[in-house]
Amino acid sequence: MSVAYRFFLASTILILFSLLFKYNLRFDYKQHLLFVLQGILLFGMNYWLVYLAEIQLTSGLIAVIFSLVVFTNAIFGAIFIRSKITWNIALGGILAILGTALIFKEEVSLLFGKTVVVSAIIMSFGSVILASLGNVLSAYSQKKKLPLIQSNAFSMLYGSLAVFTVGLLIGKKVNFEMSYSYMLSLSYLAVFGSIIAFSTYLKIIGRIGPAKGSYALVLVPIIAMIFSTFFESYQWQKSALLGMPVLIIGNLVAMDKLKPGKLFIKKK
Repeated sequence: MSVAYRFFLASTILILFSLLFKYNLRFDYKQHLLFVLQGILLFGMNYWLVYLAEIQLTSGLIAVIFSLVVFTNAIFGAIFIRSKITWNIALGGILAILGTALIFKEEVSLLFGKTVVVSAIIMSFGSVILASLGNVLSAYSQKKKLPLIQSNAFSMLYGSLAVFTVGLLIGKKVNFEMSYSYMLSLSYLAVFGSIIAFSTYLKIIGRIGPAKGSYALVLVPIIAMIFSTFFESYQWQKSALLGMPVLIIGNLVAMDKLKPGKLFIKKK
């Protein structure tokens, strides 16, 4: 239900924004079908699975699993919108996943223990696949010249309605916590985590493609850990200090900012 509230609030704000600035809100039924599909994939079932998985898994472990999005985005992009998979993207993806795994070494070790719930792992992988399909669909919509703000507005609306309906079907109660902390966190996620984050991220996806654009997501854990260092006194482990440069190098390689040969060959 929180997923539904979050994206319904975000879509409402975007629709009001579009009305205020007189953006076009009229689309045909085929375009609305694209919005429905993108909403279910990217703003509905994807987030529902993540929320469920994080009840049983640490966010660090989910971040490691979600780093696989660099490969799923590349694969689905090649299949559906014929984007190219280069050696740099492949090598960068391997380095990015290795770096993320080193940063969250303790969480990864749980994969080999008995404390990890298999269903939560499956939900995390399912979320990655749904998110990738949503990313590729957004790139396709932008190629068709559909405006991003309005596309997100309707997609978030349909996604919220879809997950709300599923919630009712499985017997969830319609309740809304009126506490200050819940209202503040919901508003933050709707505005910064949904409207601003997805407007910028999907714009990047549209410009440079799903494969390269997905590397922005891989950097998120590093940013989170930097904040945690200042506000929660997070203590960096040796593996994390090693993982950070590996992850950054992976991003640079994937973005063609660093040639793999330069990592090993010195100029005379």
